Amino acid sequence: MSTDHIASDGHVRVDVEVTNVGNRAGDEVVQIYVRDEVSSAPRPLLELKAFRRIGLVPGEKKVVTFDLGPDALAFWDRDMHWRVEPGAFSIHAGNSSANLKSARLLITSG
Repeated sequence: MSTDHIASDGHVRVDVEVTNVGNRAGDEVVQIYVRDEVSSAPRPLLELKAFRRIGLVPGEKKVVTFDLGPDALAFWDRDMHWRVEPGAFSIHAGNSSANLKSARLLITSG
């Protein structure tokens, strides 16, 4: 990630490096999931927020970049306001929800 903390109205860049270690060309779908660790209302454990399909030849390495902003982190709170709450978020990247690497993002009030 470009940073480990942002304001509630900020953006974070997530770079995911993908390598084709096989002997054939193929496609991979890189997925980004978000988990709000301290939400004031119940939220899913993992929310799919972005994905991108890329093609790779054998041995090729690519960096896939995602921009996560307020829309990827916000939810409808108990008062039905679309907002980003300050607190800790886990940002997960992988090719499926069962195969993820994670980083922590702290949100401060903006």
